[in-house]
Amino acid sequence: MTPQSHLQTEVFGQPDDWAAVVSRLPELSACLPQPGARVAVVGCGTSFYMAQAYAALREGAGLGETDAFAASEARLGRAYDAVLVITRSGTTTEVVEVLHAMKARGIPTTAIVATPGTEVTQLADEVVLLPEVDEQSVVQTRFATSTLALLRASLGEDLSGAIADARGVLDEPEDQALAALADVEQVTFVGRGWAVGIAEEAGLKLRESAQFWSESYPSMEYRHGPISIASQGRAVWAFGVVPDGLAAQVEATGAHFEHRAIDPLADLVRVHRLCLLKARQLGLDPDKPRNLTRSVILAAPEAQSAS
Repeated sequence: MTPQSHLQTEVFGQPDDWAAVVSRLPELSACLPQPGARVAVVGCGTSFYMAQAYAALREGAGLGETDAFAASEARLGRAYDAVLVITRSGTTTEVVEVLHAMKARGIPTTAIVATPGTEVTQLADEVVLLPEVDEQSVVQTRFATSTLALLRASLGEDLSGAIADARGVLDEPEDQALAALADVEQVTFVGRGWAVGIAEEAGLKLRESAQFWSESYPSMEYRHGPISIASQGRAVWAFGVVPDGLAAQVEATGAHFEHRAIDPLADLVRVHRLCLLKARQLGLDPDKPRNLTRSVILAAPEAQSAS
């Protein structure tokens, strides 16, 4: 029997992880962005997509202007009251550089991080440490989703529905959870509002874990070009609210349209199950994605020029 991957263990523990992290909100809430503050949220890769989702939710809830940036592209010269960084490893070069820059300017920073004792934990003014949802797989799942669950709870959301939806997704037999998706050759993910970040993350997960062709777009943008690749044997997977007419347009191409009326974060867990299936079909180790490491640590410019 093939040993269970770390990724599978981490995927299937997510509902309990979310509940545990959300239960810590009374302890952690003072460290997180306060109502009315103008906030920038920064991350790389998966963490950036969680930042996108949170920024849309926070601003949409009327709790303050909130921008999300990839750390390498952060425009932080604006008048932000605080900067929140998300990083599982606590060592990512671009995030470390952001914290150095904010410290020099005297802008308060908070880091949500899984790994204690790292440079990020030493640089940030406030640290939300979540070692209980750290991961052994290079591919991020539970740290990112637990971070977003915590941030959503900090906005006043009740996460019990999302947790119940995720448990339901994980309790389903694989062929039922992924009906019509097991044999597709390509998937495009779409979302609106905060679910745009979820769609981006879904596409990244399939590329990382299974070297699988996936794309992601805002739902309303999908019809402005990307729909041209839709055809039989491919799928479009929508998170959250579906624009009028989109399902019919996709189905007219011969592609499969996938959507469930469940919390988008829980539906992302179903994507994680597809990642495990596709990796298994292709004989890949989902814990060790090609060309990737746990953290991107770049050489200093002088070291790069000397090599």
